[in-house]
Amino acid sequence: MPSMTHIQHLTIPDEPVALYLHVPFCRSICTYCAFNTYADSDDLYQPYIDALCMELKILGQSRPNTQLKTIFFGGGTPSVLTPQQFEQIFEAINRAFETSLLVETTLESNPNDLSEPYLRDLRAVGFDRISIGVQSANQSELDLYGRRHNFDEAVSSFAAARRAGFDNINLDLIYGAPDQPLSAWETTLTRVLDLNPEHFSLYNLELKGGTDITKRVETGTLPSPDDDLAADMYDLATDMLGQHDYDQYEISNWSKPGRQSEHNLQYWRNLPYLGLGPGAHGFANGIRYTVVRLPKRYIDRLTSPEKQYAYPHTPATAKAVPVDYATDMSETIMMGMRMLHEGINRERFLARFGVDMVDHFSEIIEKHRAYGLLAVDDQRVHLTQQGRFLSNAVIRDFI
Repeated sequence: MPSMTHIQHLTIPDEPVALYLHVPFCRSICTYCAFNTYADSDDLYQPYIDALCMELKILGQSRPNTQLKTIFFGGGTPSVLTPQQFEQIFEAINRAFETSLLVETTLESNPNDLSEPYLRDLRAVGFDRISIGVQSANQSELDLYGRRHNFDEAVSSFAAARRAGFDNINLDLIYGAPDQPLSAWETTLTRVLDLNPEHFSLYNLELKGGTDITKRVETGTLPSPDDDLAADMYDLATDMLGQHDYDQYEISNWSKPGRQSEHNLQYWRNLPYLGLGPGAHGFANGIRYTVVRLPKRYIDRLTSPEKQYAYPHTPATAKAVPVDYATDMSETIMMGMRMLHEGINRERFLARFGVDMVDHFSEIIEKHRAYGLLAVDDQRVHLTQQGRFLSNAVIRDFI
């Protein structure tokens, strides 16, 4: 990165925050999953919810009248909780925060948790968007992933969500699995496109350390995924979704017009968000922080707290680091480059950092423009279609 000769302080926009709540429980652990989640922990559900409500209360007390823009329940599998438990959490949210500007409230879910009565209760509690972990339309892949549903159940849960009133649905899919042929991926895309959801999130399978599928690849019982084939799958998805009027607005996300994930846009614009629950991450008040990972420790820390905490700290904060000017600039570029149309907004960048991005990084930008990887106009700097495939290399030059 060029040397910093300009203003060396953060100017984080004073905008409504996103709220992420981590539910660290699943019925079973998928073979690819490296998230902070635990099975066979039903006895901790209610103590966890009570602790989460306490964490919400503490944040509300430390910065009253904080405006929320979005709410997102992730995991884990948030759909293991009951509507009554969600109602308790929403009551705590409404007491702690100002919600008049709230535009989106999302629940991550597994298909076999989603009966129509349950979905109607979720709508009544306050959810207006649901993300369903379909992952594949092929049973062999669902078995490989350790999923608890089949594709027929995914179709049924989608139909139930529509009947319950959800008009903003995301489907999660995974591609690039060991032994997965391109034809199987095409089958999945064809079948999910028939459902016509508002949004797709497509993820290239990553071999995370410690997961079952990674161990099987390392021991040779599964072949390593084929990176070139995964790139072909990505190209195929781009073509097929584009033909069905889905806009690829971010490297891994496609939506119908006006149906982008507002919550994830907050991340990609590097704007403030609060992360609550075991293992969550947050960025607020110029501080990046993490929450303790173990549910029991989280619960213990939030039992009868005895002092006031400075926003965004709570008793469950494990680590908190002030973000300096250079780090914030790097993170803003790294996240913003993921947005294929919006990219880095030059006016917002100037307001935040006191420099014009094109002037400040002129040599790097010209290099990647010459390669056809970056495009620049008066409003923005963004990846080209070709640049999507080399996004990591482009971003590395900036940070």
